[in-house]
Amino acid sequence: MNATTTDDDPVRVLDVSGADYRRAFELFLAGTDEKPRTHARLSELVAALPHRRVLLDVGAGEGRTTAHLARSFERTIAIEPSAAMREKLRTACPGALVLPEPVDSARPPEPADLVHISHVLYYVPEPRWLPTVTRARGWTAPGGTLLVVLQSPESPCMRMAAHFTGARYDLRPLADRLREQHPADELALESLDLHYRTPHLDEAVDVAEFMVNVADLATLDPRPSRAALTAYVRRNFTQPDGSYLIGHTQDMLIVRRSPAG
Repeated sequence: MNATTTDDDPVRVLDVSGADYRRAFELFLAGTDEKPRTHARLSELVAALPHRRVLLDVGAGEGRTTAHLARSFERTIAIEPSAAMREKLRTACPGALVLPEPVDSARPPEPADLVHISHVLYYVPEPRWLPTVTRARGWTAPGGTLLVVLQSPESPCMRMAAHFTGARYDLRPLADRLREQHPADELALESLDLHYRTPHLDEAVDVAEFMVNVADLATLDPRPSRAALTAYVRRNFTQPDGSYLIGHTQDMLIVRRSPAG
């Protein structure tokens, strides 16, 4: 817990450019199996591509996954509107072309064999999901693959977010509409079971706070309290050995664009 935060306070709205967000994100990365397991699956998907000329990472963040993927491609393009994230992204991927515009106004200069959109749609109003992903499909070369990643709505972390905020994100309706619009494409929706673990309650609560920030907490009045979040973590995530385990299964929508375009 931040030294200035008490259990009587509401959960914090974490700004992606702020120190509190950075600390919570680093705690999460230190305790989760997400990166190794996700990177392994991404490597399998990349190996199956017919071409590996261009990678486009939409919402690339600080570039850890971008850097992992970029090793397999001739050229890398990254879209990242956050200035704080772009600074780290350019260090992680010095050879990438970095576009600072948001996804709805970005204009990548060439089609990509892999378009990767990971944990971006939380920040896009749901009525805009289909236009946004359709736009990204247009950036995907014929025969290439578009990947859209979100937390599964049935994962423990997203059930927690729904409990406190009412927010629920589900890729299945989007997949159904894409199938209707582009019947020649090959679509699959798969899940990757991931877990965050820590022996420390205060760290578990900080990470839980990071997880519920997938919702627009600034619009909630009142916001839930740290005390309520702490009680939820104790009740739902305590393990027999006294550690805390939060499942955060990811859903991955895989769109293989028809070679015919």
